[in-house]
Amino acid sequence: MSTSKTIKSALISVFHKDGLAPIVQKLNELNVTIYSTGGTEKFIKELGINVIPVEDVTSYPSILGGRVKTLHPKVFGGILNRQDHEGDIAEMQEYNIPQIDLVIVDLYPFEKTVASGASEQDIVEKIDIGGISLIRASAKNFKDTFTVSSMEQYDAFLDILSKNNGETTIAQRKKFAAKSFNISSHYDTAIFNYFNEDELVYKVSESTSKTLRYGENPHQKGYFFGDLEAMFHKLHGKELSYNNLLDVDAAVNLMNEFIGEAPTFAVLKHNNACGFAQRNSIKQAYLDALAGDPVSAFGGVLISNSEIDAETAEEIHKLFCEVVIAPSFSEEALTILKGKKNRVLLVQKTTDLPLQNVRTALNGLLVQDKDAKTDTVEDLTYVTNTKPTENELKDLLFASKICKHTKSNTIVFTKNNQLLASGTGQTSRVDALRQAIEKATSFGFDLKGAVMASDAFFPFPDCVEIAGKAGITSVIQPGGSIKDQLSIDYCNANNLSMVMTGTRHFKH
Repeated sequence: MSTSKTIKSALISVFHKDGLAPIVQKLNELNVTIYSTGGTEKFIKELGINVIPVEDVTSYPSILGGRVKTLHPKVFGGILNRQDHEGDIAEMQEYNIPQIDLVIVDLYPFEKTVASGASEQDIVEKIDIGGISLIRASAKNFKDTFTVSSMEQYDAFLDILSKNNGETTIAQRKKFAAKSFNISSHYDTAIFNYFNEDELVYKVSESTSKTLRYGENPHQKGYFFGDLEAMFHKLHGKELSYNNLLDVDAAVNLMNEFIGEAPTFAVLKHNNACGFAQRNSIKQAYLDALAGDPVSAFGGVLISNSEIDAETAEEIHKLFCEVVIAPSFSEEALTILKGKKNRVLLVQKTTDLPLQNVRTALNGLLVQDKDAKTDTVEDLTYVTNTKPTENELKDLLFASKICKHTKSNTIVFTKNNQLLASGTGQTSRVDALRQAIEKATSFGFDLKGAVMASDAFFPFPDCVEIAGKAGITSVIQPGGSIKDQLSIDYCNANNLSMVMTGTRHFKH
């Protein structure tokens, strides 16, 4: 028996009518019998095309305010029957069930209704029952029935319909069946997550995806699942790579700590800030951020919390960088920065970020709440005889924000709202400290009067001793070591100030 099928009848019941007219017109041209309901039926009639109301098939009206329209054996029998099964053929004749070769259905906009802030009653009414049932039934019977389950599929289906005069292959029907089950599973996931309050279950469905050139390395495949257009307006440049996206993510999360503050600029490399500064102008913020590590800045990701103007753009243009992110760019700045064809320019939109971190681990997933805690002056415990000055206190909290977004183990040095150096991703805190000292020295920074932030406690007093001898005058750290007092004692003996936050900021 041939696996190709010619569409002779169709059931159409959709929420969104955009793009439907050409399909209906083509079906009519091919002499396809069309069944429909409610608003879709009215839409087809207004096109001047004959349509049979589903009520004429079922001998049952739409009831319960439209909650029950297509849920009937004559409808589902027409969809689910096996055309090569003698028993099914006989029952179709016995019960006068019409054959349905094509189902076009899209679902009530549940997610959009939730996002709109609608009432629970309105949200519940947008849980589709008949539509989801029709999609599942039709997709299950892909051997005989073609399913179109979303308006995004209209163009592709119309192309098939037109090229083959209504004839479809089993490969095409199976492909669209897979799309249908993707639609239905995504829909049910959204509904579950809306209702769920106490089930410890991780369910995520992301239907928007992008294939990347490769992953972290050329021999690895890479994909992004998410809607980048909701996050950024891309003004210029090449496609973002897997590694670009990791750095952009790190940049956005870091700069979110400084939204609404004075002009602030960050330069990131391998997910860590290698330069960071806050100044009265964005140009000066950029120049002082770059000074933190002009070597690492090569090929980095740049982000600003303020509009990038022409003066700043002129300076940025001197640097080879992969991505520049800002809330806006002046027209003059755009003209300058577009001078490098591959440089990616992104305008960041105001968008809620995920509240959880997810990563694979062993044969499963690790899921945690994001580290949403930002250390404030109210969190501080003053544990030393010497108290930080007002300027030191500002620098300590500034350093803490940067430290929170730097790979552990980490040590961060800042002075006058500028990142002087950091030690990142080391296996010991002492190594991180020594790395930071060496780096600051190599770029000509004087650490005298600078402050130090640590993402976790000091297990021994060696860190405060090394830092103090390098010129550090004040320290911020979570505390919590059984040997905290040894670090406190050293600070007291050497006139260093130290505050404890009570919050660890590991970033492994």
